[in-house]
Amino acid sequence: MSRSASIWLVILCLGIGTYLIRVSFLGLIGDRPLPGWASRLLRYVPVAVMPGLVAPLVVWPAATGGHADAPRIAAAIAALAIGAITRNTLGAIAAGMATLYLAIFLFGI
Repeated sequence: MSRSASIWLVILCLGIGTYLIRVSFLGLIGDRPLPGWASRLLRYVPVAVMPGLVAPLVVWPAATGGHADAPRIAAAIAALAIGAITRNTLGAIAAGMATLYLAIFLFGI
């Protein structure tokens, strides 16, 4: 089997596996109510996913070759502060973006 065919076979298998994992949860129990403990736990998924996506971009940003820098740390602190104070996700994102671009402009990076 050629290298190209092997890659496509892996992609196909991963796609089928992902589909089966999702259909097992949504298709098999999607029409029944979840237990109370599962509903409570699922409320924390978005709160856990967002920092998991953002933290590596702050601590090891590709734009700086994997080295943390002041503008990204300042943007993360600003977003965290605005989010904690206002409880507004879009406000936190806007504050972080504004702080990042202002800090990059001021530091000349």
